[in-house]
Amino acid sequence: MKYYSTNRRCPAVDLKTAVLQGLAPDGGLYMPEQLLVLRREFWTNWKEKSFAELSLEVLTPWLGDSVPGDELGIMVEDAFNFDVPLCQIEERVNVLELFGGPTCAFKDFAARLMARLVRYFVQQENHRLTILVATSGDTGSAVASGFLGVPDIDVVILYPRGKVSDIQERQLCGMGGNVAALRVEGTFDDCQALVKQAFVDQEIQAKRPLGSANSINIARLLPQMCYYFWAMARLGGKQPVVVSVPSGNFGNLTAGLMAQRMGLPVDRFVAATNNNDAVPRFLMTGEYKPLPSKATISNAMDVGNPSNFVRMLELFDHDAKAMAKVLSGYSFSDDATQSAIGDVFGRSGYVLDPHGAVGYLGLKTELQKRPDTVGIFLETAHPAKFAAVVEPCIGQAVEAPARLAQYLELEPKSTSLANDFQALKTFLLSS
Repeated sequence: MKYYSTNRRCPAVDLKTAVLQGLAPDGGLYMPEQLLVLRREFWTNWKEKSFAELSLEVLTPWLGDSVPGDELGIMVEDAFNFDVPLCQIEERVNVLELFGGPTCAFKDFAARLMARLVRYFVQQENHRLTILVATSGDTGSAVASGFLGVPDIDVVILYPRGKVSDIQERQLCGMGGNVAALRVEGTFDDCQALVKQAFVDQEIQAKRPLGSANSINIARLLPQMCYYFWAMARLGGKQPVVVSVPSGNFGNLTAGLMAQRMGLPVDRFVAATNNNDAVPRFLMTGEYKPLPSKATISNAMDVGNPSNFVRMLELFDHDAKAMAKVLSGYSFSDDATQSAIGDVFGRSGYVLDPHGAVGYLGLKTELQKRPDTVGIFLETAHPAKFAAVVEPCIGQAVEAPARLAQYLELEPKSTSLANDFQALKTFLLSS
């Protein structure tokens, strides 16, 4: 399998090169030259497998040429060692809980497997690598946790000052060791732009080779396909299925669309966003007009110009009408999000985080239009990570699991960085 750049100005590469580079030399994102379809035998007993077994079956066609089967099996078992419940909270409404990992966010799936893949490839290359990543909240802590203490790998995380929750900041700044956090005077989009500039700077790459752990790296998307298969296997039934994905940089949704191309029988996806609604507007008008990001209570989705939208366009040959046939898009205000958290808790006792609440609203909107369907929405983070938002909505405290509560005792340690590429370049070349 070869991977091409979406800008199409550099040669296609193998998986190892795509993973270690993260971003293509021409600034494009890597995409597979062909979308694999699972063999008929896969579907005979797929619903009987454990999460790790099912994930290995899904990932082997993509990774099997680059990682020996036994080695890949060990990576998957080690990375996906936590529960992934699917719970029904209302008639026709199911929630897939993706916060069972060490940092209580869905990004643990991709970050943990990616860390193992990168370590395997770096050992083959025999050189040190710096993982440079921008975060709007949860990516940073998941990447820091996944790569903490990994030999020959440094991690540098850029995050926007004042635009992540307190516990998110404590997580991504409290790891220490081989992890450094940079507090940027700007938005997530600014952090992301600085990271992309660094990847195409030849002096930086010559003196301090960089790799990416943002969803611009194809290794972030491949593991995320797995839980879509798991959710569908758990759901059962014969009704058409709608899956609603709370979306910011759109890596999670892109992974779902790739799973659908592999044969996963999802009838329709929903792109559920907060007020950063570039993709829902595109689905309505056929025009893509990104705007500066807006701060919301679902901060991990505060992305005005999502990187993975170009991958979505590639999946549909840049045809907006073709995309709209399988994808709906809706955006929701903070007020609507807060109301959903309170309403769901009052009716079912289930506690949503702000991102999951946006996914819930997107699903409910689509189900009203499709009464013959059932639905799944993704709960992407534990509500305790956003206690300051959630607790007033439900009128009681949210208990943090022990793996999250430990970070409340940490003082965040970070370095201030101007929203300026030269400042980032100086840091990378001098640290």
